[in-house]
Amino acid sequence: MKVKLLSAMLMAGVLVATATERADSLPDRAIVLSGDPTHPNHVENVAEMYSRANLAFEDPAAPRFLFLDKQGKVALGIGGYLKAVGMYDFDGAINNDEFLTNLIPVPNDPAQRQRFGATANRSTIFLKLVTSETPVGRIIVYMQTDFGGDGGKYGMRLKQAYVSVGHVTLGKARSTFADGPAMAPTIDDQGPSGQVSAKQMLVQYISSPYGGFRWAAAVELPSASYTEGPHTESISQRFPDIPVYVQYGWGSNSHIRASAILRELSYRNLETSKNHFATGWGVQLSAVADLTDALRFFGHYTYGKGIGNYINDLSGEGFDLVPDGLGKLHAPAQTGWTAGLQYTFNSHFFASASYSRAQLYDCGDLGGDTYRYGQYVVANAFYNPWGDLRIGLEYLHGNRTNYDGDSGKANRLMAMLQYSF
Repeated sequence: MKVKLLSAMLMAGVLVATATERADSLPDRAIVLSGDPTHPNHVENVAEMYSRANLAFEDPAAPRFLFLDKQGKVALGIGGYLKAVGMYDFDGAINNDEFLTNLIPVPNDPAQRQRFGATANRSTIFLKLVTSETPVGRIIVYMQTDFGGDGGKYGMRLKQAYVSVGHVTLGKARSTFADGPAMAPTIDDQGPSGQVSAKQMLVQYISSPYGGFRWAAAVELPSASYTEGPHTESISQRFPDIPVYVQYGWGSNSHIRASAILRELSYRNLETSKNHFATGWGVQLSAVADLTDALRFFGHYTYGKGIGNYINDLSGEGFDLVPDGLGKLHAPAQTGWTAGLQYTFNSHFFASASYSRAQLYDCGDLGGDTYRYGQYVVANAFYNPWGDLRIGLEYLHGNRTNYDGDSGKANRLMAMLQYSF
């Protein structure tokens, strides 16, 4: 009896998965393992499950496998993707699977002109639970892992884990200062040098849209990296990062967003045995816009002081605070920007190209070999031959320039095979 019941449920799922997609039905790719897919509430629940609002290219597609309750109150999805990538560096190499231009040897090392590599460490599995409307709004629970690790080792890591209740989100998610839809599509998991893509523990509020406008504010757990002077040291942070944004959207995929962030970074002066704050701040203008039915622009410009941990090339490199030469630490100025175009040939094939730059100011006193700026150029193409199978090809060029004027470069070809489920 149980076998027959399970077979019936699986058959129902197959019928749903092969049904013609309509506004009042589940999407073609969905496989319902249990529950009633015809319940009116589940149409809205699954629509929310499949929404790409505020997601970046790297975020996985909607889950393939669905569990639906009989009352139409809860939908649970299980999904992810397997991502296998091969890479070859030439005319300069980076000894890392991620194309981090900060790691380019300066000057170029003749012994490291080429490198072959392969990885599957950004394959991912996620769970997403969506409820119908409650008195406090719709509830969404999301958990995502990947399998990355240092030194070629693989292990499951928590990438995102949050719960949204109505307009409020609590947990580990993409920072409110980052604009996911405006990020460049890349095979490279690091992404452009000047891109803002940090994920933080946060409490976030996102408003409802008002005539195309929307705003958000959050308090986020700070992550800071300092270059300590001879009489200073980093200490535990005592003040949250506070990002906000205002966004205007039009059409189905276009918006422009103005963002800002305030940071109060803690450190200790060992000579005076006193703790101090140094103020960091940043502003960002980002946009994604459909210029025609096939051509899309994406990009951002970011400027600030003490925001190194939010910019890809500067994150974790000790540039949030640096010595000022007077026994204190100060927040140096930084910029990061990205601009690119994406052209969609048809529903199965698109290509993109973009340029990005990250630059550090006021840090020449750290030494001539200190990073000054990095440039990142990418061109790629993605093709879905059928269903959830995607293949991609990518060319990357990067260079790093130091304060003394020396520079190094690297070039990389990447090929990707990805299957989403």
